[in-house]
Amino acid sequence: MTPLTYFVRHGQTPWNAEQRLQGQADTDINAIGREQADGNGRRLAEFVGDPEAFDFVASPMRRTRETMERVRKAMGLDPSAYRTDSRLVEVNFGDWQGFTFPELEIRQPGASTARLHDKWDFVPPGKDAESYEMLTARIRPWLEEVVQPTVCVTHGGVIRAIFRLVEDLPKNRAAALEVPQDRVLKLEGGRLDWI
Repeated sequence: MTPLTYFVRHGQTPWNAEQRLQGQADTDINAIGREQADGNGRRLAEFVGDPEAFDFVASPMRRTRETMERVRKAMGLDPSAYRTDSRLVEVNFGDWQGFTFPELEIRQPGASTARLHDKWDFVPPGKDAESYEMLTARIRPWLEEVVQPTVCVTHGGVIRAIFRLVEDLPKNRAAALEVPQDRVLKLEGGRLDWI
C-alpha cells in the first residue's frame, strides 16, 4: 500500500483562468496561483510534523516547480530541496494545447464532440497526444514506486488518474472530477481525502 502522500495541484495559471487547454505547454502561475501555493504550504506545515521523513517531488514543468518552491518556503523549508519526475507531467493535449474549446469549435466544428462522449479514452489529434487512460498507465509505475511519505506537486489530469488508480473511480466520474488548486489531497490507507 502507498505510504502517506499529499498531492497539490499547481497554482492557477493565466491559461487556467481562460479555460485554455495547457497540457504539456510550459506555463507559469499567476498572482492567484502564488497565493494558492502559499496557502497549501501553510496547510501542509500543519500536517507534516517531520519534513525530513518526506520525499518532495514535482512535475518538472515551471508551474509545478514554482508551486513546490512556494509550498516548501511556506513550510519553512529550503525552497530548492526537492526532486522532479517527468512521469508527473500533465496529459498531452497534442494539437489542442493552447486553445479553448470554443476556439477549437470555430477552427473545426464538431472537433470536441467525440471527447464529450468518452472523455477518459479520447486521444486528441497530434503527435504525442494522450488520453487520460494513457496518462494513468504512465502514472501507475510512479505510484507503485512511492516508498516513503511524500509531498507531490503535479497537475489536474494526474490527480484524476490517481483517483482512478487508488479508488477505482469510474472513468466518467474521474474524467469529470473537479481538482481544486487551493486544497491538498491526502492519500492514506488506500483512501483519498481533500484537506
